[in-house]
Amino acid sequence: MGPLQRFLDRFGPSSEAESIWLQNLFTFIHRHLRTPVGPAHSTGGPAHSARGHTYSAAASQSAAGVSCDQGVCELSVCVVEKIQERSSLKSSRPVSYRPLCVSELLAQQHLPCVSNLSWSTNQHRAWAREAELSLPGQRSLPRVNLLLIGWLRAGRGGEWRLEDDSGSVRCEMTSPSPQWMNRLVFLPHWNYIPHDASGRDQERGYLELIGSPDLLGPKAELGLAAGPGGAGPNEGAGPDGALSVREAAGVLRNRVKGQRVSVWGQVGSVRPLLEVSGSFFFFCLEDQQQTVPVLVKGSRLWWAQCVCVSVTVCVTALRVCVLRGWRGNGVLCVTDRSEIHTGYTQEHTHPEDPEPPLLSAAGPAHSDQLLMDKEEAELEELPVQSGGRIKRSRVISYQGTVTEVVSEGAGLYLLDRKVGLCLAYQPPARRKLRPGDQVELHQVHFLFRPSPDFPPSMLCCCLGSSLRVSAFSRVGGASRESGCPGDGVLPRLLLQSISGVDQYLWTCSLASQLAHSLVPSDPPRPPLHPPLPHCVCLLSWKLSETLWTQRGQRDIYSEMLDRPHRCPLDQYQVDPFVPQLLSVSDLLQSLQSSCWSSLLPPGVLSSSQVNSALSWSCRTLTSDPRTGDSLRPRPLLLVGVLQLPSERSEFTQSLELRDATAAVSCVVTETTEEDGGQRSAFNTAWIGSLVCVRSFSMVTERFLQSEFGHLDQNGFISNRTCRVYLQFSLDDLIILSPSVTMATHLRMKGAEPGSDDLHRNQREEEEGDDEGSCLQKRRCDEEHSSSVAMVTAHEGGESPCPCVSMVIRVESKGGVAWRNAVIGGSGEGAGLQLGFSATALLIGPVVSWGRDPKNQPMMEKEAEPEREEKVVLQFSGVSSRWFPLLQPGSVYRLTAPNTQLIGPLCVQQDPSVLIGCSVAGQKGVGLHADSSLQVRSDWRIHTLTRPLLLPHTWTQAPPPPILSVSQVLDCRSEVVTFQGRVTERVSLMDRRGRASGVRLTVCDQSGRSLCVYLDLSHAPYPPGLLPGNQVLLSGFLRKISRSGGVYCCLSPVGCVTVTSLGDSSRLAPPPAPSMHLAHWASSTTVEAQVKGHVVCVLNLQLQWSCSHQGAQYTQVCSSHCGSVAFWATARLVIDDGTAEAHVWLSGQPVQAVLGLADSQWAGLQRAVRVRGHVQVFPGGRSLRTDGDTEDVLLHFLLSLCSGDVIGQQVTLTCRKRTNQSSAEVRRFSRGDRDFLTRRLRPLQLTCSHLELQEES
Repeated sequence: MGPLQRFLDRFGPSSEAESIWLQNLFTFIHRHLRTPVGPAHSTGGPAHSARGHTYSAAASQSAAGVSCDQGVCELSVCVVEKIQERSSLKSSRPVSYRPLCVSELLAQQHLPCVSNLSWSTNQHRAWAREAELSLPGQRSLPRVNLLLIGWLRAGRGGEWRLEDDSGSVRCEMTSPSPQWMNRLVFLPHWNYIPHDASGRDQERGYLELIGSPDLLGPKAELGLAAGPGGAGPNEGAGPDGALSVREAAGVLRNRVKGQRVSVWGQVGSVRPLLEVSGSFFFFCLEDQQQTVPVLVKGSRLWWAQCVCVSVTVCVTALRVCVLRGWRGNGVLCVTDRSEIHTGYTQEHTHPEDPEPPLLSAAGPAHSDQLLMDKEEAELEELPVQSGGRIKRSRVISYQGTVTEVVSEGAGLYLLDRKVGLCLAYQPPARRKLRPGDQVELHQVHFLFRPSPDFPPSMLCCCLGSSLRVSAFSRVGGASRESGCPGDGVLPRLLLQSISGVDQYLWTCSLASQLAHSLVPSDPPRPPLHPPLPHCVCLLSWKLSETLWTQRGQRDIYSEMLDRPHRCPLDQYQVDPFVPQLLSVSDLLQSLQSSCWSSLLPPGVLSSSQVNSALSWSCRTLTSDPRTGDSLRPRPLLLVGVLQLPSERSEFTQSLELRDATAAVSCVVTETTEEDGGQRSAFNTAWIGSLVCVRSFSMVTERFLQSEFGHLDQNGFISNRTCRVYLQFSLDDLIILSPSVTMATHLRMKGAEPGSDDLHRNQREEEEGDDEGSCLQKRRCDEEHSSSVAMVTAHEGGESPCPCVSMVIRVESKGGVAWRNAVIGGSGEGAGLQLGFSATALLIGPVVSWGRDPKNQPMMEKEAEPEREEKVVLQFSGVSSRWFPLLQPGSVYRLTAPNTQLIGPLCVQQDPSVLIGCSVAGQKGVGLHADSSLQVRSDWRIHTLTRPLLLPHTWTQAPPPPILSVSQVLDCRSEVVTFQGRVTERVSLMDRRGRASGVRLTVCDQSGRSLCVYLDLSHAPYPPGLLPGNQVLLSGFLRKISRSGGVYCCLSPVGCVTVTSLGDSSRLAPPPAPSMHLAHWASSTTVEAQVKGHVVCVLNLQLQWSCSHQGAQYTQVCSSHCGSVAFWATARLVIDDGTAEAHVWLSGQPVQAVLGLADSQWAGLQRAVRVRGHVQVFPGGRSLRTDGDTEDVLLHFLLSLCSGDVIGQQVTLTCRKRTNQSSAEVRRFSRGDRDFLTRRLRPLQLTCSHLELQEES
């Protein structure tokens, strides 16, 4: 009778299904478990699991002398008995379960699954329902009916592996016993995860043992002796004479060479496994007063899963050694003969301190306790430092459930939906946490509000913390990562450079936002380049190092072993103003959605005044809420590529900041090296550089056509648009990835950043590449699929092509306007295109190059000392995008690609003839006899910041004269170039009610102002014309009005350039000059300050009116719009001793001049509201009113106007009204004769501010 028949007879199957099942089980064991590797021959992993080895010596030499087939039979019997014990079917055998070898599991099972032999169908359903209710949105692991049998072996790096003849698979356990190592086991309960939690790792799957395995075989026959390091069958007994922790501490102090000791004690802490010149980990044995560290390495690394906090263990054959790098302190180190015994007991023990209770997340008690800990943690603050408060963390123990994987690559998780967990300060574990895992944390740092981008309560593990998974997750899959991209890039960088947890969390949030704003949704994958998420992490780390103060090096041994504990997590910074990154699209959407929130002006205007005030309005926000009104409560950052305006740009006269989501126009200035002043940006090296803007202002200009006052109350607004742009200085930019031209500029400037990016840029520049970094190479490849492409991206990656260039110095520049031009080619007709012209001085001849020289230093062959010829550069269409960076006085190299010089004509003197006749190539240049040059769309312009200083005229030519506002008012020139600061901007409307231009009021430091009119009917709207900004107005016409006032208007060649940015939200107008009325009458000054006394009140008018209809009302507004206002106007006669003036007052100055308190003013408004309108005329020889002369209210107002008001000393700030008349002719009669005389009329003024002077 064969072994199979004896096996079947042993169990007597009751059905054919059971018989087949038993046969398959026997065949499986005979095929996959008959030739195991004995424990005496292997302690390794799958590398030591090879076919052809004999059965273990302990089994083959058993006293029974059983043959191999008999051993298989006995093993099969043992397996069936264990299965029967574990099965939920007590009356029959689980024929639905089939045995599976390891190789088939790895090859065939591609989905996470769970197998539990003891479950019934109802039990599994209840288990799945409970798992899905605990984690909404997750699906429980599907159930499979599979049986796993094999040997538990030690693998590489402390792994536990399940092994059979076909292969091995990694096993994860919650608290394995050392007795299981090298034992043949049957696994009744397990999860299988075919990949890591994110699904991207190529490593094979792993098992999770959710229950204890069953050891197979009788101990005398099939039982395997414990392998090296195991506890053996008598678990917990341990050797006699083991030392206590206190005694072991004495052995460390008095080291004896060659001594081996056994130590028992309670595990107080378990350090993570490190790989530093080999793998190792520490655990500490503790009693009341002493702590003994134990170093585990080599073949005992599999102890890491056996050692748990609060478990009593005994470790044998330990030797005393000195750990280098830890102040020479001694530790106990395992040897090849060391064994570990868990659950160790000894008759004479010392009372131990109870372990601090774990904070459980199972119920409300945990939340209250943790909130109390928050309050206590808030008290542990250090002195305030710049940027925020420095606080100390607390070391606690905690247990909870992982509910979300925030970022697996960055080591960030969420526990119990409210507590953050950061594992970045520990080396990455083999098994990543999954949603649903229950974890125990010991000696973990508790921090409260370390980062506004993460939950307020954060737990951070350092090298002194221990983390153990107490129960594996019941759900499959992983949460969609919304955090930092990349596969552990930031934690690896964290090991190289110490950063505080507040800085690290901010860096992770920044990397996540950069991945959204810089990486296209479906980018191409060119070979030989690192993945884009890795580049994003490197960029975020670089920006973090720039904005944050770096700390010292990390001492791993002190962090793990020192008492008291010290690590980078001891202190952290709480800063409510930590910067926040926004994508360009989010910024634009936020600005556009909120720009109309404050649409209506204060309701003290008539309908015509409302329409005029609403035609243009501006809202300026700052990026830092500490300096003014902001879009968010935290400072904002923007990251993108600076580029020239595109054809679809809303503003064609300014640069653009573009990321993968959108582009925004920018008004950019920079600081000059000569005097430190501000000027408009001129350096083309910024084009194509990836930068971070850390300080900027956001401008929203609103244009609205309204018809308040018409009969249709539902259609006040006929049209409205808004334009959004940014204002910033290049001094507030951080270069994250420079272009090749920027790298050249920095190198010439002597500001070597010292980063790998710059060295890589230099190498790529030598190879003829036009990109400056990994991201810029990708932008070149993604020009058609990504909006992050550089303007000059199509040059990158191409082979060097011949080109010609010449060096010019821009003398003047005209404004951008719509002009007639040939569109496309000569055969496509003419049309309107944006264009401008610039006059430039030619510094040298046309030079031929084998490749584009870009902004390389100027060579001597590019300059001719005696040359004084000028050329007019014509820009139209696409080439007009160079307008923002062409500035008068700057030197540029104009390059025409795909062109070469022919023969000896390269030495001709006439540049226009040379360019027109002697240059040929794929794209020729036309000849212009009027010394003008049409700049083509593919030509490039590069700024030369350090041109050759040669002694000839162009280097010594004085810059064009720039006048001040005062000089313009006093000069006689017809065309002027001047600069000033904008104090007021008013939109000009045409007859159809559409905006046709702008009136600017500019002033200088003296306070004198000038009106400037811009006709924009044939020109694009220029950004940056805001109060507070300083502008350069070139080529403007100076004119004199009919009343003798001086004003300027835009000429066909005029140009407006913003040279300095101001804070319009905090702009204080310049003080008006103090003047006498007689002198002011003959002056052209518009606004002035006057001191005098009140002669009389000519009239006073009080009324309630509707702002929409412009009509007065009594009691209730007839339009029911709710927009009603109280109006108060008065006209006074003021005398300062030199002349008289009529002054119009409105609003609060009327209350001030009448001397009424706030309560009296409110009572007067209530009295007027009854009748709607009151008007009195107390001036002149007779008093006159519009109502009943017996009215008490009228008599009260007359008494006010004729009482203490008369003779009051006042100081007024006024503006001249437009209806001034210089003189009037009066007739006088004396007797029989009539006299005609010319008499000066009083000044007509409007008061904007009034102050009452106290009588001396």
